[in-house]
Amino acid sequence: MTRKLVLISAMVLAVSGVARADGIDVIQTRQAGQDLLNGTFAGVKAVVTMNGDVKTLEGPGKAIQRWALVFPTLFPPGSDTGGNTKAAPAIWTDMDGFKKDAVALSTAGEKLATAAKAGDATAVAAAFKEIGEACGACHKAYRLK
Repeated sequence: MTRKLVLISAMVLAVSGVARADGIDVIQTRQAGQDLLNGTFAGVKAVVTMNGDVKTLEGPGKAIQRWALVFPTLFPPGSDTGGNTKAAPAIWTDMDGFKKDAVALSTAGEKLATAAKAGDATAVAAAFKEIGEACGACHKAYRLK
């Protein structure tokens, strides 16, 4: 599943024109990453809801953990305008809070990966809920409606 995620990521970035000789478009990059996160989360939800093999969720948990720590780096000064961004101004005025929310998501992703590796369905479900709560908290504070 992780290999598929990496391949899909590369294809999305290549098709969207994010990787360019003069640098990257941070708005497109963060949006593509969030789309991939959304798909990953949906896959985790399907496994949890259907009582599937939770061991398959170790890779997605690690991907969520890593993405959450990279995500705040894609909001440099000036990237609040241009493109079709839903990023709220609070990201740039409260970067410490934004990073704190990202760390909460990363920690939840790590819990998912650890629980999945152990095959602990109850802990996986708890980590899944924590991921959802972390996403919701960040969207409430740092995403335009």
